[in-house]
Order: sequence, then C-alpha cells, then structure tokens
Amino acid sequence: MNSYKSENAQTPSPQEPWNKGKILGQKRPLKLKEIWGIRIRLELAGNSRELAMFNLAIDSKLRCCDLMSLRVRDISHGKTVQSRALVVQQKTNRTVQFEITKDTRDALVNWIEKRGLTGSDFLFPGRSSTQTHLTTRQYARIVDTWVESIGLDTGDYGTHTMRRTKPTLIYRRTGNLRAVQLLLGHSRLDSTIRYLGVEVDDALELAEGTEV
Repeated sequence: MNSYKSENAQTPSPQEPWNKGKILGQKRPLKLKEIWGIRIRLELAGNSRELAMFNLAIDSKLRCCDLMSLRVRDISHGKTVQSRALVVQQKTNRTVQFEITKDTRDALVNWIEKRGLTGSDFLFPGRSSTQTHLTTRQYARIVDTWVESIGLDTGDYGTHTMRRTKPTLIYRRTGNLRAVQLLLGHSRLDSTIRYLGVEVDDALELAEGTEV
C-alpha cells in the first residue's frame, strides 16, 4: 500500500478569515471634531438609520454584538426613548447602564418612526425582517464607511473605536478611571487601564511636554 500522496492531490485550504489584510490590535478612538464630522455628513445625507446607529454606538459604549442585538424595547418605553438604558452584555453576562443623550434620542425616534418599528423589533434590523438584526460584519462595513467619509484610515479604526471613543473623552476630561470602568462594565480596573491605554498615552504626553 502506497504511503505517499499523489502530486496531483489537492490539500483543502483553510477558510479565509473575514479580517484578512486588516491591521489587528487596539483601534483608535475618535476625536470630538471627528465625531461631529461623521455626524454632520450623516445628517446632510438624510441617513436616519446610520445617524441613529452612530449616535447610539458612541453613547452606549457597547460591543458591536450587544449594539446589534438591541431591540426597540431595550431603549424605549412605548414611543418614548429613555434617557438611560440597561443591557446585559453577552461576553461577560454583566449588566451595564448607559445614557442616551437628547440628540441620540431624537435620531432614534426619527429612525423608529421612519422604519415603523415596534417594541419587539430589532433596533437595527436586517433587510429581510425586523426579527433579524444586522450582523457584526455588516456593522463593521458601515463603520468603515464612516471612517472613510472623514478621510481616516480604516486600518486604524473599527467597531471598537465606537466603544472606546466616549470613555476616552470622559477620562481625558475627568481623570476618573473608576467611572469609566463602570460605564464599560469591566470587572477589574486594570482591564480599563489596558483598554484605554491610558498609562502609555499619559507617559507620552508627559514626555512631549518635557524639554531637556
């Protein structure tokens, strides 16, 4: 019995990962002017779905899987979008609370009414049915279009950019890591420190401001 393989035998190739060619690692948060740059473009385009999605992504600080899994009832009571919402995170099974600012509430109301969504519907449904939601891959593509619209490199930004942006701004304004930890739903403070990269950033800022 022959133990060697035929030269013509084909070895099945592994499935190509969806993120092949993308730069992996921690994604940059958006700066305030970049947030407004994207927001204004979405408003001018009349893109009610993506404006609501972008604003809520920034406010909620949720991972993409949790953001896409939201139903209308998770953020509203009847026809009123609440100023705060409570969500159980899929990854950690920990409950996290987040604020919904007025601009975001207005954008959500506009989107919900335009699409005719009800309480049990997914907030960002797929094309075929309100009982299926956009996939995380579809959301990642949408985030890429936001980033590209203001001239940024999609290799440096991604879905975690949306999660990191507001916590980073809050930390920069207050220096309150404990507050950021609670907002992100981290169980350990050192996880928040690593997530924000604050030690590295702070060290670089100190170095840049010191002349020798």
